[in-house]
Amino acid sequence: MSFFGTNIKKIRKLKSHSQMSFADLFGLKRGTLGAYEEGRSEPKIETIINVANYFSIPIDDLLKRELSINELLKFNTDLTTDESKLRKAFPRVPFITKSNQEDYVKYHQKESFVENMPYIKWPIESGDKTYRFFEISDLEMSDNEGGLYPKDIVLLEKSNLENTDENLPVLVVYQDIKLRRIVRKGKELKLIADHPAIEDILLLVADVKEVWTVAGVFQKNRKMVGKSHV
Repeated sequence: MSFFGTNIKKIRKLKSHSQMSFADLFGLKRGTLGAYEEGRSEPKIETIINVANYFSIPIDDLLKRELSINELLKFNTDLTTDESKLRKAFPRVPFITKSNQEDYVKYHQKESFVENMPYIKWPIESGDKTYRFFEISDLEMSDNEGGLYPKDIVLLEKSNLENTDENLPVLVVYQDIKLRRIVRKGKELKLIADHPAIEDILLLVADVKEVWTVAGVFQKNRKMVGKSHV
């Protein structure tokens, strides 16, 4: 659970906005904003970006810690409209969706394909790193404790098998594409799902085309997860 709701409630009161007027700024319904403020729901990525950009607040600060009134008073409320600045602040991160997964497996090495993929603009300092967003479309990484569910979105960083942590989920591209935990034994690789009913997948290390480690997850606020979800 993030601090998004707590922080936007403080911002709204500091700027003397009603829930309705604040919601209108970002094209939201008043009830949706109320759910964010009360921690009953988490926002979409686009909403997070819009709020952070509007108030010039770093996204990490907006999500990961409760901001003080003194900190909020320092932020600039001007909306950035300079397209060149937006491109610099929000680089395009290709988005692997349910509908393009099969094509991604076939054409992920083609620059023209990657450039034409759907994308999310995300304020990230990439440097020499490469990122992807990935849409969860199954229950393979879900369990009775929670986990990942369809429509959750995972931010991925390009990696390799040598640098992966067996305790963390990894996206593996081979003749298919799977987000699972992995165990490597010599020339073989075992892909392990968190869902107890899903069988392991065995493949050769030589068949692996790409490996991506999880750098972040955006998901709905699920306070209760039971067997009915599995």
